[in-house]
Amino acid sequence: MKYLSICSISFLNLIFISMTCFVLSMNFMLNNMVYFIEWEVVSLNSVSIVMTFLFDWMSLLFMSFVLMISSLVIYYSKEYMSSDVNINRFIMLVLMFVLSMMLLIISPNLVSILLGWDGLGLVSYCLVIYFQNVKSYNAGMLTALSNRIGDVALLLAIAWMLNYGGWNYVFYLEVMQNEFEMLMIGALVMLAAMTKSAQIPFSSWLPAAMAAPTPVSALVHSSTLVTAGVYLLIRFNILLVNSWLGQLLLLLSGLTMFMAGLGANFEFDLKKIIALSTLSQLGLMMSILSMGFYKLAMFHLLTHALFKALLFMCAGAIIHNMNNSQDIRLMGGLSIHMPLTSACFNVSNLALCGMPFLAGFYSKDMILEIVMVSNVNLFSFFLYFFSTGLTVCYSFRLVFYSMTGDLNCMSLNLLNDEGWIMLRGMIGLLIMSIVGGSMLNWLIFLTPPMVCLPLGMKLLTLFVCVVGGLLGYVISLMKLYSLNKSLMMYNVTNFMGSMWFMPFMSTYGIIFYPLNLGQIVSKSFDQGWSEYFGGQHLYNKLMNYSQTLFLMHNNNLKIYLLLFVFWILILFNFLLFL
Repeated sequence: MKYLSICSISFLNLIFISMTCFVLSMNFMLNNMVYFIEWEVVSLNSVSIVMTFLFDWMSLLFMSFVLMISSLVIYYSKEYMSSDVNINRFIMLVLMFVLSMMLLIISPNLVSILLGWDGLGLVSYCLVIYFQNVKSYNAGMLTALSNRIGDVALLLAIAWMLNYGGWNYVFYLEVMQNEFEMLMIGALVMLAAMTKSAQIPFSSWLPAAMAAPTPVSALVHSSTLVTAGVYLLIRFNILLVNSWLGQLLLLLSGLTMFMAGLGANFEFDLKKIIALSTLSQLGLMMSILSMGFYKLAMFHLLTHALFKALLFMCAGAIIHNMNNSQDIRLMGGLSIHMPLTSACFNVSNLALCGMPFLAGFYSKDMILEIVMVSNVNLFSFFLYFFSTGLTVCYSFRLVFYSMTGDLNCMSLNLLNDEGWIMLRGMIGLLIMSIVGGSMLNWLIFLTPPMVCLPLGMKLLTLFVCVVGGLLGYVISLMKLYSLNKSLMMYNVTNFMGSMWFMPFMSTYGIIFYPLNLGQIVSKSFDQGWSEYFGGQHLYNKLMNYSQTLFLMHNNNLKIYLLLFVFWILILFNFLLFL
């Protein structure tokens, strides 16, 4: 009898639950229903501990997408992680992650949100350090400690909620939205969301977390974990709209979007380019959310999850074939050697750029048109559109380096496109990346959104994309790249390419002064004055006393006779004076 592997069982279960959630979310959306379920866990005298769940179209749709992507990622891992001895442990970790995510999505309660939130952080740490080496450990530590800041912010928000006599924030948001306490809770939740979604100044952990296996990157660091912060803010969006919180978030997320887009154009590590692209899209979601368009943020969150997971899966297949090398300079001509993977890769890249009628187009185009008709200043407008151009720019650069030309890796290569299990997983997401955007567009917005703009502004998005693509092709030409290096531009490229020095600032920048102070304290106090007046001082004194006593002990007879002589002399003098 042939047994099913843990991958197959997980895949079948998750895809079934995903379909169920999707059908339910359609039902809830069309009938405009919300289910609020209370489960009394313990009731003792007058004390009751109640677990609450919130089911509406948003939570069910997000759950459906998370489960679908995780099921396909687990199916993909069956082949990708096949040489791993501990594949069962890996799948268990992924399932624990999915469970934490589910708890976070359906909680209207800050305490149970914290449970899911911490579960995400812990499992994420375990997955980042899965390949046990120094780089992974450092990345895991940076990830865990960055996310701890958000966890502490959530704990403080729970403490602030004590002012209201309950932790179910859904009851209090609308009524109390102008009160100082609620604003404080909003600020703390925003801080938590910014750490989890890697906004400035907490951006450095996301590219570092690429030390994890590629299926983890596809699930955790593209579509679920990093969007948990956005999802939480979608729930709290009413607090952002009419306060300074929204304005601050708009600035920071706009800068994140710009910084990540700029950094990806100077990066040569395949997974890091895709990580920076994720960071850029998270900035886009956060910025449109801070302007109050929560449905648009949700729309982009879902479409982005589809094509970004596909992009990571394709990257994983390429890395496997390139003998575990991630450097895009060693790639080239992959469209000849790996046609099906390349097709998926290019479709997901085009969806990311906002190619008309693919998944990313519907959400991105609508976001940019809404920005044009909204009341935003010139700086925010520039950030939105320039970042969109940069997205297309690094995508075309990536395609130029990996798909065209000749393979720069080795003469004798074993490139093939025969990983059928991986390909099946990828094709599942490929279909969703093509039809997902239009499907969601019809479902989420009950009336088709019509943004009326002059022709020039209507075509501005398309124009920005075309210019960005051309720029991406031009900067990839080696001649221009070497010219750039020779023009003493090294400091500028170094600044842009290392995420505006953020990885250094969030490691050395934070740790340098405390360590320096610690060294001074240790040198001056611990091994300085306290040593001088404490242990060493006592030791020296005792040594002196001991040496004196030893001297007296050694010369006992001499001293006795000498004293005898002195005594005689004193007596003699005394008699003389008499």
